[in-house]
Amino acid sequence: MQNRLAIAVTLFAGLALAGSLCAQNVYVRVSPAVKTGINGTNQFPTIQMALDHHPWPGRRADGRPGRVYIEIVPGVYHERVIITQNHPNITLIGMGKSPADVVITNSLNAKQAGGTFFTETVEINGAGFEADNITFENAAGNTGQAVAVADRADRSIFKHCRFLGHQDTLFADYGRQYYVDSYIEGGVDFIFGNAAAVFNHDEIHSNGPGYLTAQSRTSPQQTTGYVFLNSKVTSGIPPDAPRRTISLGRPWRPYARVVYIHTELPAEVIPQGWSAWGRRDKAPLAYYAEYHDYGPGANPAARVSWSHQLTKQQAAQYMPRVFLAGKDHWNPAAEAAKLP
Repeated sequence: MQNRLAIAVTLFAGLALAGSLCAQNVYVRVSPAVKTGINGTNQFPTIQMALDHHPWPGRRADGRPGRVYIEIVPGVYHERVIITQNHPNITLIGMGKSPADVVITNSLNAKQAGGTFFTETVEINGAGFEADNITFENAAGNTGQAVAVADRADRSIFKHCRFLGHQDTLFADYGRQYYVDSYIEGGVDFIFGNAAAVFNHDEIHSNGPGYLTAQSRTSPQQTTGYVFLNSKVTSGIPPDAPRRTISLGRPWRPYARVVYIHTELPAEVIPQGWSAWGRRDKAPLAYYAEYHDYGPGANPAARVSWSHQLTKQQAAQYMPRVFLAGKDHWNPAAEAAKLP
């Protein structure tokens, strides 16, 4: 990872020229040391204040808005953050040495908030969102549904990020989303929703018995689903837990789709691999598949009869460049490579 101090110097050097050169991008800084934050400044004490009051970027040659880079100095930020639909192309960059140095945290569960979808620490609605080197946390613990990130935006990228929670940690619900070199932790249905999402070179850590995914595709025509690629599932289930097993997923909606490719699976994964969530159909409508998974939890012969072991050709359609391309031919891996 590049030296982020050097990056900060480079980015802020651009600020000095922004006015005279009419730069298309905007760079702002968030630090607890900043005591005020108002319109017309580029330094703010909270992330939400930076989102609410940052200068607006210029326009690109194609008429689209430039990007807003919000650089966050190391610290623990006890706040809820909402990126609205009219704020596209936001990039949050943690300026620490690791994602653990910049933590955005809150603690709300469904009972306290009045429902699962009011609990999120960070809510993303603006298209083209990016985050790099940041921890997103819901600290409610094992107290029911408690979302760390709710992402309902198209073309989202998370790189070198951590997502911490227990039940319903990550609500990946809409649009195309790409998670790379990241860590996602939870116990029950902790990656859920109906986005088209690829998790590439990530660690998926189960901190309790339960289900890794609860995908919610509602028809076979939808192009949504979750793909875990070149990743690793790990288990931190306490030894005294009454149940020490993990399911790769269960269908929140009938046509749920989840695929694991070249992913390491621990011994705690149930031999059947998948759960039908109580449905008694002989062949559930959910599409669950694997390709060349490995580790003690990889057991193709014991999987439920209605799951799939893919061919090389079938697995190819779930690569990020294909699965997330869309009509605009989005290349998330190339975009992620531009982040620090």
